[in-house]
Amino acid sequence: MQTSQNQTFAPTGVGFLRQAFHSRVRRHDGMSRPQGWRFGLCRGDRLLAGNEEPPLGAHLVTARFAYAHHGVYVGRGAVVHYAAFAKLWRRGPVEEISLTRFADGHPVWVHPARLTGLPGAEIVRRARSRLGENRYRFFSNNCEHLSEWCVNGEHRSSQVERFLKPLRRVLRALNNHTRLLRAMALQCSGARGIRRV
Repeated sequence: MQTSQNQTFAPTGVGFLRQAFHSRVRRHDGMSRPQGWRFGLCRGDRLLAGNEEPPLGAHLVTARFAYAHHGVYVGRGAVVHYAAFAKLWRRGPVEEISLTRFADGHPVWVHPARLTGLPGAEIVRRARSRLGENRYRFFSNNCEHLSEWCVNGEHRSSQVERFLKPLRRVLRALNNHTRLLRAMALQCSGARGIRRV
């Protein structure tokens, strides 16, 4: 499916920071992706065309300055999302807003549903059951956690997992290094004990 720039769902103005997210890179399979934005897109994500309505219960993704913002389409042009950091870098509750406001001038991508995903009506029910919740936590309860829980029944965030992966590697290496130092210290203390006898 090839999509031209003017078919992108980007209902409001585009500033100079947003320009970077609107340039496209052609891939070998004919799909286009925002250049340099890998924060929340997956291989199967599909760009929402200009006047296209997403499927009921669709997991939506849109670019922000340094991350991807996630929400759930609940029908009639409305999206349920965690308002925290979506705009102005302030915490906010789970709310239902228009698709235009959710996009905030950026392209919107539809995250593919899993085969084990929930039916649309159940996704909408789950999304609306969290309205007003104000317990946003970047690492444990963000907009992607909310969307994944609504759509797939899993409370997870691939963005957080990708962010923490290098940190976990460093911590694992430090842990291994500490164990090695302790083992060497025990060997040295054991060797001193043998000499004394």
